[in-house]
Amino acid sequence: MIPENSLAPVKDFRMYRRNLPHWEYPGSVYFITFRTVDGFTLSDSAKNITFASIKFHADKKYKLNACVIMEDHVHSILQPLEESGGAFYSIAQITHSIKSYSANRIQRLLNRNGKVWLDENYDRIVRDDDEYLEKMDYVIYNPLKAGLVEKPEDYRWLFFEGSD
Repeated sequence: MIPENSLAPVKDFRMYRRNLPHWEYPGSVYFITFRTVDGFTLSDSAKNITFASIKFHADKKYKLNACVIMEDHVHSILQPLEESGGAFYSIAQITHSIKSYSANRIQRLLNRNGKVWLDENYDRIVRDDDEYLEKMDYVIYNPLKAGLVEKPEDYRWLFFEGSD
């Protein structure tokens, strides 16, 4: 969501493209998805590592609203925090921290080399309260839709505001 208290000057808006377009607007909330490489499924131990990696940077690099770790993908809703001098952590910095650390730990755990995560991630600025609630529902109910649990709180690798 675009911050209500003030709009950053247009010059602070960043856009870049890899395979997908990426837009960044300081102070915004983002819905982010990243996937494992084809054929790689996260074990419970690998999910633990990824979950811990996401939670480690919460309140340091971003405000974490929600996240869920599934067998081959991760969803999160977060808001980058100010790094210094009015500059905010970028989505690229945040996802690199999570993916790099968790991939190294997972590779050591499994005694393997090679990629764990696809390079690209999907990220979207959450534009309003309705979209925020839609994305929160999507994250929270993802394990139910996959038939993994009957209640969201039964899924170990789910975090959302107020669940701790």
